[in-house]
Amino acid sequence: MATKKSQFDRQTLLQVLEGVGGEISFHAPLGASTSLRIGGPADALVVPADIDDVRMLVRQAKIGKVPLFVMGGTNILIRDGGIRGIVIQLTRLNRIRLELGDVLYAQAGVRMPTLLGQAIRRSLSGLEWAAGIPGTVGGGVVTNAGTKLGEMSDVLTAIEIVDDRGAVRRVDASELSFAYRYARVPKRVIVGAWFQLLHATKAQIESQTKGYLRYRKDTQPLTLPNAGSIFKNPLGTSAGALIEATGLKGMQVGDAQISPKHGNFIVNTGNACAHDVIRLIQKVRRAVSARTGVRLQLELKVVGEALS
Repeated sequence: MATKKSQFDRQTLLQVLEGVGGEISFHAPLGASTSLRIGGPADALVVPADIDDVRMLVRQAKIGKVPLFVMGGTNILIRDGGIRGIVIQLTRLNRIRLELGDVLYAQAGVRMPTLLGQAIRRSLSGLEWAAGIPGTVGGGVVTNAGTKLGEMSDVLTAIEIVDDRGAVRRVDASELSFAYRYARVPKRVIVGAWFQLLHATKAQIESQTKGYLRYRKDTQPLTLPNAGSIFKNPLGTSAGALIEATGLKGMQVGDAQISPKHGNFIVNTGNACAHDVIRLIQKVRRAVSARTGVRLQLELKVVGEALS
């Protein structure tokens, strides 16, 4: 597949990345880093070793006028042309610590199943809603991740960010704005978050968590690459119900398919590309609108550039 030419030459990128620790690769395919297994390349992909590397990268990218994109791998579709500039993955920011007996601090690269597991181990309740959510803490904050049991904003007390000067700051949750699958947060790099939890019996927490995990396995296509819910639920109904009522389960464009198990999931059955997914989304929107009058709104975040 052809790829788009970057507007940033290798020398410019090297200058911005000078002294930054961690893992660095150029013209790096991003598909393997997403839950859909789809995505074109980044001009440069950086996995910083620690927060100090993030600070240096933010400062130098600002000076060099090279855009930064912080990538979580779930609920995202990267177009086939990829992302220009530098993509940051925070997977090595993976520390968790207990504060004040019932507050968990987690760095942005901590995976949600790991955070939930640490809460259960400490007999702390409040994150059961996250059972089965595969994303990271940072991504969960930005999208106000949640389920019918609860959401990130229910337990988030503060976030830790690196601002555009490279300084580390704490921002209280009261300064943020939350909505359904959305959080208005500073346009900076989130590197950590604090969660206020409650003490409960481990047996009670495990029982609720296992029950919801069973529900997800029974109702969602967790064995195939997917990005979670594609559309937001309209007021008073669910996107999945509207899609299923329109008879769209199993509809396919290329290797992108509306899951036969859940109408609000698109699965990659083999070698789907972003163009396939976007065409399928367009078909679903048109069909649902024609039958119900409802214009479905995306929950999936589409980023990057299309191939010309």
